Amino acid sequence: MTEKNKDRFRLLVKICQLYYEEGLNQMEIAKRLGISRPHVSRMLTVAKNEGIVRISINNPFSAEQELEKSIIGAFGIQDALVVDSSETEPAGLPALLGRTGAALIESVLRDGDIVGVMAGHTIGCAAEETDYFARDGLQFVPLVGGWGSDGAAWHASTNAMAFANKLKSKYSMFHAPALVANEETGLLLRREPEIANVLELARSSRVAVVSIGEVSEGATMVKSGSFSGEDMTVLKKRGAVANLCASFLDERGQVIDFPGSSRLIGLTAQELRAIPTVIGIAGGAAKIMAITAALKGKWIDVLVTDSETARDVISMSSSIE
Repeated sequence: MTEKNKDRFRLLVKICQLYYEEGLNQMEIAKRLGISRPHVSRMLTVAKNEGIVRISINNPFSAEQELEKSIIGAFGIQDALVVDSSETEPAGLPALLGRTGAALIESVLRDGDIVGVMAGHTIGCAAEETDYFARDGLQFVPLVGGWGSDGAAWHASTNAMAFANKLKSKYSMFHAPALVANEETGLLLRREPEIANVLELARSSRVAVVSIGEVSEGATMVKSGSFSGEDMTVLKKRGAVANLCASFLDERGQVIDFPGSSRLIGLTAQELRAIPTVIGIAGGAAKIMAITAALKGKWIDVLVTDSETARDVISMSSSIE
């Protein structure tokens, strides 16, 4: 090493020590050494390129982030958030996903947003885990009517109200069930001005926070009494594996034609797709097929799920062509 190169190397090391070890900013270093700030910036870049500085990030989330990359790559969605569930009992999964979802929602919402909210225990947990943060002009609106009287604490309207109360914002309510007895009633209810206005407001959402329902006897829509055994039989025969708002999907994520669809009160999957940012929060063994279908159909933009579910979804995606 020549003396000139040695002096240059010494200056590089000094700048790096001042910046990385002593915490001085680039302007402070420039003043201290009598050089320009752009020159300090260039020297820091050279130091990294020449291996004088090696930045190592102590990342405790590397395994989950690899799963996130795999989901994004497999399904082409905008983003995924995977949380470690290895030490979480199934009963604690909604709260775990709710906390992760709440943090994401805070980072996504902007002043003046209309936020569509779906029913579900996990969405309710996300509202419960949300701490107040300042946003002006937020408004929360339910995306579907109520799934029966049981589980009313997690109806879409209840969840919308819970988010709004936490964030001191406005909210709308759906004074209608998600499923009515016949087509005529469904048509009349959707024409009611109050219900029509809520539906129109929901369509205007910039962000939607949705659950992804499975098609099984354990689903909320069945437990609530909204769907009969006959309804479930028809859905399964038609290949339904997932419920998304007021639509049902097959294993490839395609919307299926369901005879009772005109009895449903809420946004369809196609209307949901028109919302710029759709966040799906779901996890657990029972929802693997449903989540995979929603991802394959590209109905959501961001997925929040747990590590065990993520692995199974990735595995299932390769088996469904």
